[in-house]
Amino acid sequence: MTGSDPVRLYRTVRLIRRFEERAIELVHAGEIVGGIHPYLGQEGIAAGVCAALRPGDLVTGTHRGHGHVLAKGADPARMLAELCGRVTGLNRGRGGSMHAADFGVGVLGANAIVGAAGAILTGAVWARRRRGDDVVGATFFGDGAVNEGMLLEAFNLAALWRMPVLFVCENNGYATTMPVAGAVAGTIAGRAAAFGMPAAAVDGQDPERVREVTAAAVARMRAGGGPELVEARTYRFDAHHTFEHRVRLDYRPPEEVAAGRSRDPVDIAAARLPAADRAAVDAEVEATLDAAVDFALASPAPDPATALDHLYASGLTARTGGG
Repeated sequence: MTGSDPVRLYRTVRLIRRFEERAIELVHAGEIVGGIHPYLGQEGIAAGVCAALRPGDLVTGTHRGHGHVLAKGADPARMLAELCGRVTGLNRGRGGSMHAADFGVGVLGANAIVGAAGAILTGAVWARRRRGDDVVGATFFGDGAVNEGMLLEAFNLAALWRMPVLFVCENNGYATTMPVAGAVAGTIAGRAAAFGMPAAAVDGQDPERVREVTAAAVARMRAGGGPELVEARTYRFDAHHTFEHRVRLDYRPPEEVAAGRSRDPVDIAAARLPAADRAAVDAEVEATLDAAVDFALASPAPDPATALDHLYASGLTARTGGG
């Protein structure tokens, strides 16, 4: 899907929303150990960006990356199994919430290192282009990453090499609990100018608007125009991490949260569909996620004896520790 398709776009934002809500339930039930970083409220960005990409295009995401993986086409059942640490997961239960990848749909991985995904994506696109592939890439990062040297180096290299990399900043206003106004001098979109990159700011709550801006950028990049920065302004509805459900950190005024929630990407996408179409999509998503939960919980956990497997691409088995 690279053109406008309101039904499919609504299905993507609805799938991500309900996937995250189901995942939170599994965190509270103890089935997902360690918690997750919920993507609630930001679904329109992943949905809109990935709707403008081809199946063979590449994506890297962040620690808040479930939406990126699902929007690019990964199987929700295997993704949920990955979060639960099961062998049927996308990465055999070894990637978990913050490192899920699915090379089959072009997802090179979520990444818990702030700003690292941009460097990985830039290198991967460079390698594929050197091979002659007509590929573009999109890398997601938060407002907390825009001062990271690794990301700025990726800007520089992508611009020097004129690599077709879309740098997508999901500006939800907070780096964990730090307001963006207290951490970022100047503007986020303005950082692109130093590297000769065009930049656009977009309403991240409107998935169709995100798709339009991304489609224009992707067309320019495929034509040899080099990288671009998109700042998608959004709002995180839930906690930075589910540990906040217990500790109840007080850093966002209730009226701010209420105002942020008043523009819900799921509602915005739903308003473009007839009621019957919305109901059909909702039923389909619930059936998909019912099956995904059953699949994940019925899947076995990895054998502890295999904990050191897959550390080396050569297949070399790691030596266990010793005295």
